[in-house]
Amino acid sequence: MPEGALLLAFVSVQRLVELIWARRNTDRLLAKGGVEFGRSHYPIMVALHLGWLGGLWWIAADRPVDPVLVAMFAVLQLGRVWVIGTLGERWTTRVIVVPGEQLIAGGPFRLVRHPNYLIVVAEIAVVPLALGLPYYAALFSVLNAALLALRITVENAALAWATAGHRADEASIVPSP
Repeated sequence: MPEGALLLAFVSVQRLVELIWARRNTDRLLAKGGVEFGRSHYPIMVALHLGWLGGLWWIAADRPVDPVLVAMFAVLQLGRVWVIGTLGERWTTRVIVVPGEQLIAGGPFRLVRHPNYLIVVAEIAVVPLALGLPYYAALFSVLNAALLALRITVENAALAWATAGHRADEASIVPSP
């Protein structure tokens, strides 16, 4: 199997496992009275990530990989595990808050407000660069940055709303961009 296909297979399996974990956590959070914010932009985020990974399979599965950049990707995965481990059952691919719960302030969150987004930003660039695709990395980095600008705004608003002591039944008065 070509090196590019091995890297992309790892990323694909990892993303599938994460989606299963995220779905389970989403169900748990909603059952606890969690409120979802930013539902309207979620399909765009999914399309961006599917387009990124699907495009890489289409044009780069047979390419060799740069071992230094693959090592950088491996370090990013340690960061990803740290974030997911810190959030535990609160980690999901959606923006869901449970009113009254305290914000997570440990692990990577004591250093950076949105550590998972930093990791995703780096991955979106590093994987295509490891496959010798700098223009692809640049294109998807720009698209991802535009989406993250919205996503972080939505998440910050959701966290502020939840920590202000609101109840789930008051969520209908909160706009969900």
